[in-house]
Amino acid sequence: MATEIKTKHLTDVIKNHGKNMTKKVVAITGTTSGTGFICAREVAKKGASVILLNRKSDRSEKSLSLLKRAVPNGIFEAINCDLQNFESVRRASETIKSNYDKLDVLVNNAGVMALEDLATLDGYDVQMQTNVLSHFLLTKELFPLMRKSEEARIVNHSSMARLGSPLDANYFEKKGGNLGGNGNEEENTSFKGPRWERYHQTKLANATFTYGLKKKLEKAGISNVIALLAHPGFAATSLQVTSAKCGGMDINSDFMQQAQSQEDGATGIIRCAMDETAISGSFYGPTEGWKGYPNELIPEDMLLEDHNINTNWDGCEKAVGEFNL
Repeated sequence: MATEIKTKHLTDVIKNHGKNMTKKVVAITGTTSGTGFICAREVAKKGASVILLNRKSDRSEKSLSLLKRAVPNGIFEAINCDLQNFESVRRASETIKSNYDKLDVLVNNAGVMALEDLATLDGYDVQMQTNVLSHFLLTKELFPLMRKSEEARIVNHSSMARLGSPLDANYFEKKGGNLGGNGNEEENTSFKGPRWERYHQTKLANATFTYGLKKKLEKAGISNVIALLAHPGFAATSLQVTSAKCGGMDINSDFMQQAQSQEDGATGIIRCAMDETAISGSFYGPTEGWKGYPNELIPEDMLLEDHNINTNWDGCEKAVGEFNL
């Protein structure tokens, strides 16, 4: 589907907001396709050294080859990082700390959507561990390296699914496989039911992590690390394909035909990574809701509420350890 949709905004975003990234080190999760692949390609074109964090697979090897072909002079390093395995995330973090003196941008991009009610080997919901807990762990482990940057950026990727009920601590606990089941076909194809509630919880958590981190950075007097947020609108990426395969949605629905391209879906995180005017707390995404140019947005009140911020932070620390700034 992505190849059938015309890209409208990427060129202008790079022209207006893509600063020189020479000598910058950028780490991105989930670069085998979709928004992560586009972000990796574009920051490499601007001169960044790019760390690609994915599970080892044929897809990750193919995407690395495609990136090298797209940016012949680009600097890429692929590091195995399975977000469904905390030990893998810790090993990837140690490899990065061994290979680099600093980290300038961390893009917590990877995500899964509306998957079945399954537990990871660590015991957590597969969506929550992939989208939230492992990104919290990765950020925590790499934070000392980011402190060595003149201006480091921690970029979190949310979505329109952030809107909904408050965060519930149950979703952060070792209750994978026991968080509401899989829902029925009507619920799944209309973006309702337990699969979509679990996904909503992760996307709200991504957003509240940003604003919780912003507050903690300010309280600690840390000014060389900023926290930013983006959402892709409704973009045609492999998220929809994966969800459809396991019964989470209808890939051929009329609604799906309204998506924007994966290139345009990546423009929010691209602005976060490269916009010179970005400050801590900046939030970029389509102002038209589902699609459009990635303008600066005002975060909804629920993203700033103490309950949601504390539920996310406490749940993540309980799962992967304290994050001391």
